[in-house]
Amino acid sequence: MNLSRWIDYWAETAPDKPAIIFGDQQYSYSSLASAIAKLAAVFKHEFGITEGDRIAYLGNNSPRIIEALFACARTGAILVPLNWRLAVPELVKVLADAGASLLIVGEDQAGAAAAIFEQLDNCRPVHAYRDPKCNSPRHPWPGLQALQDQSEVACTEIEDRSGQPVLILYTSGTTGRPKGAVLTQDALLCSAQNSVAMHDLTADDRILAVLPMFHAGGLNIQTLPALYAGAAVILHPGYDPGAVLASIASDLPSLTALVPAQINMLVAHSDWPTTDLKHLRCMTTGSTFVPDSCIEPWVERGVTPLQVYGATETCAVAIHQTRANVDLTAGSVGFAAKHCLIRIVDNDGHDVMAGEYGQILIKGPNVFKEYWHNSAATEKALRGGWLHSGDIGYCRPDGAFVVSDRKADLIISGGENIYPAELEAILIEHPEIGEAAVIGQPDERWGEVPVAFVVTNETSHMDADGVRALFKNRLARFKHPKRVMLVEVLPRNAMGKVEKFELRKQISQDQE
Repeated sequence: MNLSRWIDYWAETAPDKPAIIFGDQQYSYSSLASAIAKLAAVFKHEFGITEGDRIAYLGNNSPRIIEALFACARTGAILVPLNWRLAVPELVKVLADAGASLLIVGEDQAGAAAAIFEQLDNCRPVHAYRDPKCNSPRHPWPGLQALQDQSEVACTEIEDRSGQPVLILYTSGTTGRPKGAVLTQDALLCSAQNSVAMHDLTADDRILAVLPMFHAGGLNIQTLPALYAGAAVILHPGYDPGAVLASIASDLPSLTALVPAQINMLVAHSDWPTTDLKHLRCMTTGSTFVPDSCIEPWVERGVTPLQVYGATETCAVAIHQTRANVDLTAGSVGFAAKHCLIRIVDNDGHDVMAGEYGQILIKGPNVFKEYWHNSAATEKALRGGWLHSGDIGYCRPDGAFVVSDRKADLIISGGENIYPAELEAILIEHPEIGEAAVIGQPDERWGEVPVAFVVTNETSHMDADGVRALFKNRLARFKHPKRVMLVEVLPRNAMGKVEKFELRKQISQDQE
C-alpha cells in the first residue's frame, strides 16, 4: 500500500469530511487529497525530485508538513522534518547528513534558513506557502502555494511503495549526537494500526494535535493514525496552554496527547478549573517518567489518562494502556502494542523472569529500517532481529510492563545497580521540588556515585542537606545521592525529556 491512498480513500468515501482544522482554515479530505496530488507534481516537475531524494521541512506545525509527507509517499521521496529549536550549525549538520536536496521553510524560520543556505550548496530553499520577493544572497526563494496554484498537472498515479523509506527522524538519544532513524511506509501503517487499537480510534474522533511533528510522538501517536482512520485533526502550530484549553472548549476534541511538562503548564493555567472537558475521552502521555501529579488531575475531571511507551525507532508506539485496561495496568505503561513483541533480557541477551530488571527489546513492522548512513549503529541497535531499546524495565506477572530507566543512565556503584528513576520518584513527590534528575558521576573508589539535580519551587527553603534527608530510611545508603545540585531549570528537548548528557557535561566540567 501507499500511504497517500489513505487520504484518497476518505476523499472518495467522505469528501466533505474535515481532515485538518488549522486556525480558521479547514481542509476537507477532498481538498487535502487534491493538495497532495498537486504538491507531488510540483516536487517532480518543478524541483526534479525523484525516488529516494530527501526533502527537509523546517517550521512549526502546519498542514504543509502533512501534505509534504503524503506527497513524498506518492513520489518515493523521503521527508526529513527538522527540529527548529536546534542552532543553525546543528541544522546544517543534519541537512548535510541527510543529503537533502530541498528545504521547505516555514514562516517563522526564514531567518534561520537564510543562515543555513550560506553554508549549504546542494540544498534549494522554498517557502512553505507564500511566494515573496525574498532571497538569500545566493538563492531565490519560490513559494510552494504559487507553484501549486499554477500547476496544470497533478500526480494521481499511486505506486505500491510499502517497503520504501518515507521518513527520516533525527534523534539524539542519550549522547546528543543525532542519528537519522529511517521509517518505511509499512512502519507508519503499522504504527497507525497500533494507535487505532490503543485509542479505539474511529472516523468520528477529533484529535487535538499540539506536539511538534519533527518528533515521532507528534506525527505518529495520534496525528497520522487519525488520518488513517478518517478522523479530524485539530492542528496547532505549537503549544500554548491557554490556546489548548480554548480549543478543548470550542473545537470539542475527543483525544489529545501531551508530555508531562505540557500537562503541568495546562493544569497550572487559570482556565483549567473552568474549562469543560466533557468531550475529551482520553489524554495520552509518555516520553518520560510520568508522576501521579500529571495523572490525577485528569482522573478528577473525568478524562482517562493513558500512558504510551516507545521511541523514534518504533514510530512512538510499542507498549501502551487502553481505556479497557487502564485500571488493571496502573503503575505500568501497559501491554505490548497490537503488532509488537516485547522481551526483557539480561546483559547476555537471555530472557529474564517476571519481575526481574533487564533491557527492553522490541520487534514489529513498526520498527525502523536503519540509521541513515550509519551501519555500525544500525547493527548494534537491531542485532538478532530485535530493537535493543537501551531502556531498562521489567514485566509484571500479569504481563504489564514497567519502564524504569535508560540503560545508559544506569548507575553501577561498587558493583550495585542504582536506577535513577527510583531516586527521582522520591524527589518529585516532595511538594517543594518541581523537577529532578539523577545521573552517575565517576568516582575513584566506587566507580560511580549518584548525583541529584533538583529544581525547587520559588517558595522553598530546602537546601542540599534537606534533599539528602528525603532518602533516609527509604533507600539503601549506597543509593543516596552523594552530591546535590540545586539548579534553576533542567535541560529538556522538545518532547520534554531531560537531556542527561547535558547534565553529564556539567559534571565533567565541574570536575575539571
